[in-house]
Amino acid sequence: MSTPYPFTAIVGQDDLRLALLLNAVSPAVGGVLVRGEKGTAKSTAVRALSVLIPEVSVVVGCRFSCDPGAPDPACPDGPHEGGGGAARPARMVELPVGASEDRLVGALDIERALAEGVKAFEPGLLADAHRGVLYVDEVNLLHDHLVDLLLDAAAMGASYVEREGVSVRHASRFLLVGTMNPEEGELRPQLLDRFGLTVEVAASREPDLRVEVVRRRLAYDDDPAAFAARWAGEENALRARIVAARALLPEVRLGDAALRQIAATCAAFEVDGMRADIVMARTATTLAAWAGRTVVLAEDVRRAALLALPHRRRRNPFDAPGLDEEKLDDTLEEFGGGDGEGDRDDSPDDEPDDEPDDDPDPDGPGDGGPPPQDGPPEAPRDSSARPEPAESDETGPPPAPGGGERSAVRSAEPFRTKALSVPGLGEGAAGRRSRARTDHGRTTGARRPRGTLTKLHLAATVHAAAPHQRARGRSGHGLVVRRDDLRQATREGREGNLVLFVVDASGSMAARQRMSAVKGAVLSLLLDAYQRRDKVGLVTFRGREATVALPPTSSVDAAAVRLETLPTGGRTPLSAGLMKAHDVLRVERMRDPARRPLLVVVTDGRATGGPDPVALGGRAARLHAAEGTASVVVDCESGPVRLGLAAALAGDLGGTAVTLDELRADSVAGLVRDVQGAYRDARGSQGSRDSRGRAA
Repeated sequence: MSTPYPFTAIVGQDDLRLALLLNAVSPAVGGVLVRGEKGTAKSTAVRALSVLIPEVSVVVGCRFSCDPGAPDPACPDGPHEGGGGAARPARMVELPVGASEDRLVGALDIERALAEGVKAFEPGLLADAHRGVLYVDEVNLLHDHLVDLLLDAAAMGASYVEREGVSVRHASRFLLVGTMNPEEGELRPQLLDRFGLTVEVAASREPDLRVEVVRRRLAYDDDPAAFAARWAGEENALRARIVAARALLPEVRLGDAALRQIAATCAAFEVDGMRADIVMARTATTLAAWAGRTVVLAEDVRRAALLALPHRRRRNPFDAPGLDEEKLDDTLEEFGGGDGEGDRDDSPDDEPDDEPDDDPDPDGPGDGGPPPQDGPPEAPRDSSARPEPAESDETGPPPAPGGGERSAVRSAEPFRTKALSVPGLGEGAAGRRSRARTDHGRTTGARRPRGTLTKLHLAATVHAAAPHQRARGRSGHGLVVRRDDLRQATREGREGNLVLFVVDASGSMAARQRMSAVKGAVLSLLLDAYQRRDKVGLVTFRGREATVALPPTSSVDAAAVRLETLPTGGRTPLSAGLMKAHDVLRVERMRDPARRPLLVVVTDGRATGGPDPVALGGRAARLHAAEGTASVVVDCESGPVRLGLAAALAGDLGGTAVTLDELRADSVAGLVRDVQGAYRDARGSQGSRDSRGRAA
């Protein structure tokens, strides 16, 4: 077994260490979500914590780690009557991103359940983690139904497995720790709310601290055992402090003044529901016990708010988590006093350990260098730049570099969009956009299982076994079922798609009011993609070229940032934009062939620059149509006279065109723009489209 990095050797990251230690003292706090850039010791800290958690006493032979002093009366391995226990270290169980539902909650032997009427249950990771730590790295990349299952178990302290009338329940209380890199996508707000605490981590920019990070990491890599031995004293002291805080916790008094501050703080920051109040109360109580006190002070309430509230204030994926500390202090001061808990204590007892404040943070095997600058370059803001050329001037000579460019404009308010989907039946990752064969959804049929049976189709199984009962010598009431009789249920649900936005940022789109409306529409579609669990990408075209502003990612807020800083101006290289999109989709098909794309082109349909730009754009569009790429053109043309160029482009793409007004879900036009109808019409009769290229 490898020697983990010592927890007390991790310096810096005070909030991260404190949040983990508070949960080690009281798992009732509800776990912790660690958000931050790569290489910031997230995984190192979690694995180091598992060594500090005190040993647990378990019933010998119980697969569910029952406490011999208070065994679970409903334990599947019970009842446990008398008998001694055995001490063992608390487990740290890791849930891999690609885990199946059966691996997480356990699996029932359906064949034995049908044939013998016995509950043959193989425990999953939730059983292994009971009374220990369940660590989920990249929790934002887990399928939603798996996140729901583990968070429900964390909230109820038990796991339930229900399969075709056979049910098993077992205790599952654990310290839940999730880590994530926000650049790879966000958790839904309702799932964020299920984590008790959240911590934002980032690498230090202080050279001295970074030097010490590297020095300690190299020393650990050279001789892990010797490095751990140097920190053994501090580790033992911290372990003893956790035990002492656990013992003191039942004696801590949460007075009315502190409760009033907690309630006032949650109301002031307008958090939804009551979970925030409960988590803050538990956290403040645990902070007092960690500091060796039996009374909760205002400083405990303040620290609890900074750990428990930031992630609960997000209203949509584009909101950055955070808390206004000045407002927090004002609220605590206004509602303080009463029982003496409002007095601040300047003692350093609430620090996560006794190390000096200037200790650096050892990283994992990270690179130690500054993080890449993923943000887009700042939009030019040269006030001397000449005005944007009018649409009619775009056929003139190409502008000089930087000429004719306008700085970015703010987007209009987002709105709820109509549902767009990809035609046919896919098999991509679970989501909420297009029809697909999935593990969850309505049952549509049955088939022979390929590998392990996961979803039994009971009627089809009985139908397959029934004709053979006499030949198999059935004599009792039980059904004689063999493996060849088992049938897997086929189900239809929804998948997430790759939504690739191709946005025209040329001079013809540069009128500030129009570009603001266009950005508002794309932002609305991004919000829709977030809710439907899609991946998104962003290609822009202007001047002489097209640019991949954002490669396909699950982080829709990253796409929103790129969109907000998008400048406009120059000619309209439509064909370049479509060809760049073709290149992006070709690479993504090789990376993830099961995820189907939806191409969303946002343009007024104009094409300028080079010989016959309109024909070049049409040829590029027909290339997408030949490969079966579902597409939508958002027609941004405005004014009383319209040329219908965007609709003609939609015809070449084999897709559909919608105006900005028709894109709204509450549009008076009442047109539900499902791509399927237009796509079918376009593929069936290339020459019979109407003048606007839309489905009849």
